[in-house]
Amino acid sequence: MSKIFTPTNQIRLTNVAIVRLKKGGKRYEIACYRNKVLSWRNKLEKDIDEVLQTHTVFTNVSKGQVAKKEDLVKIFGTDNQTEICKEILEKGELQVSDKERHSQIDSLFKDIATTVADKCVNPETKRPYPVSIIEKAMKDTHFSVNVNRSAKQQALDVIQMIKKEIPLERAQMRVRITLGGKDAKKVIEKAVKLATSVEEENWESGTANIICLIDPGSFRNLDDMIRSDTKGHGQFELLNLKEMVEGEQTL
Repeated sequence: MSKIFTPTNQIRLTNVAIVRLKKGGKRYEIACYRNKVLSWRNKLEKDIDEVLQTHTVFTNVSKGQVAKKEDLVKIFGTDNQTEICKEILEKGELQVSDKERHSQIDSLFKDIATTVADKCVNPETKRPYPVSIIEKAMKDTHFSVNVNRSAKQQALDVIQMIKKEIPLERAQMRVRITLGGKDAKKVIEKAVKLATSVEEENWESGTANIICLIDPGSFRNLDDMIRSDTKGHGQFELLNLKEMVEGEQTL
């Protein structure tokens, strides 16, 4: 019975996502696991082994053709396969079929709309819009999905765009600040200046308990300020993201 030999410069891989980069007049490809490329680019996945099927640079993944070492050194300035893979992963183009691309775009479109609905409200009613209304506004403004950016990143762009179509504002964050000690009053005064409104303010045995609304953009500044001014002893807690109408319960 005859044997079939695979050339030593060929590697066979199946069910892969290919990322391709053209550089120095040549084409280079890497084989990745599906759904991991965007996670890596969005810094959600930090383990390169979870992204790459193999730490190998190809000239053609489908045919299993491996790039020559001398070409890699000439084009990339190194023969370190992992480092070259990272460059291709960062700068290359993810190859997908038309069917996959349409499915990916549709899914990302819905994710973006859902993110906007979660983070924004109608300023007149202080209630969130249904996702279907956000999707319609996105279509009316001819928003184009970028498959190389996360839903969260694109949601910020969408918010600015669809304000032309529907009344929209960021839902404020309801937060609780608990502080004690001799500097509590001073820190609370600084914190209140970053809030849009204070709902509750209670002092008991020298400890302040404040519930207030803040703009999402102030969250990090307020968190950093409380951490530094109290040397980590103050408590800063997010209660919910949406403004709630009177009588409505937080989920």
